[in-house]
Amino acid sequence: MSEKPLLALSIGDPSGVGPEIVVKALQTREPQERMQVLLLGNRDGIEHAAAQAGCDLSFANVASPQAARALGNGTIPVFDDGALTMADYTIGQPSRKGGRATYDRFVQAMEWASDGAVAGFITAPVDSASFALAGVGLGELSHPPGTCLLRCSGNLRYVPIGEHVLIRDVPPSVTKDNVAGVIRLIGNQMMRWGMPAPRIAVAGLNPHCAGSEDRDEIAPAVEATRAEGFDVTGPLSPDTVFRRALHGQFDVVVAMYHDQGQIAIKTTGLEAASAIFVGLPYVRVGVPHGSALDIAGKGIAKHDTMLSALTTASRLVNGGGL
Repeated sequence: MSEKPLLALSIGDPSGVGPEIVVKALQTREPQERMQVLLLGNRDGIEHAAAQAGCDLSFANVASPQAARALGNGTIPVFDDGALTMADYTIGQPSRKGGRATYDRFVQAMEWASDGAVAGFITAPVDSASFALAGVGLGELSHPPGTCLLRCSGNLRYVPIGEHVLIRDVPPSVTKDNVAGVIRLIGNQMMRWGMPAPRIAVAGLNPHCAGSEDRDEIAPAVEATRAEGFDVTGPLSPDTVFRRALHGQFDVVVAMYHDQGQIAIKTTGLEAASAIFVGLPYVRVGVPHGSALDIAGKGIAKHDTMLSALTTASRLVNGGGL
C-alpha cells in the first residue's frame, strides 16, 4: 500500500491533448516519486495515447480511491466508469459524450477531494465546445465562490480580481472591497503554504496608474490591507510590475483583470506554468491552456505544463510550498 499522498487527475476532454500530455508527464516517472496519481478517464483512450507516445506505462482499473492506494507504485490506477469509449468520439473534434464524461469526471474528483478521499486533484484541459454539445458548463465548479486562481511560472505569480470579465466591465469591478479581498485571500494562503511574509504587489488598472480607479479604489485597498499587517505595495504601473516580480522583487502580483497578468505569464514561460486555486480546503491545480484540438492525436503536444501542474500539486500536498 502506498504511503504517498494520493491525488486524482482528470484526463480532460478525451478529444484534446489532455490524455497525451498526461501520459507523457507520467512517463518521466517524476510525479510518481512524490505522489500517487489516480487517473479519471476512459482507459482505452489513455492506453491509446500512451501507445502513440511510446510510453511503457502500466494501468489497472480501480473502483475507488481506497482501491487505488492498494496498488503498487509501478501501476497507475484508472477510474473508468464505462460511460465512454473511443467509439463515442473522434480525436480532434468536440463531442457531446466527451463533454458529458469530462464534466462527470470533474465532479467526481471534486467530491473525492471535498470528502478527503484524495489530497486534491489536477485537471487536464477541458473543451468549451464539447461542454456546449453536452449542455453542461462548469459554472461555479470552475470558479467556486470565495476563491481565486493563482497562475505561476517560476518567480512570476499573479492572481486577478476576476476571471473572464469583458474589458468594458472591468472598471466597475475594480472596487476597494474586491481588491482588498483578493489581497487578503492570497496573502493568507501563501502564509499557509509556508511563506511567512509574502511580498504582494498590486497592479494599477490604467496606464501609469493615472485613473480614478487607481486613486479611489486600489490605493485605499492597499492602505487598508497594509494596516492589517500585509506586506503590500501599490498600485504599481502595470507595464513594469510583472517584470519586477519576475526579477524577484515581489512574490505575487494582484492583477485587475485576466489578461493583464495572463499575457505576462504566457510571454515569459508558458511551458513551466500552472494554475492553482486559492481558498479551497484541498489542493487543486490545472494547466493554463486549452484542449488544443487542432494538434490532438498528432503526437506533438508538449507535456511541460502538465508536469509543472503535477510537480506543483505534489509540493503543496507534501508541505513544500510554492
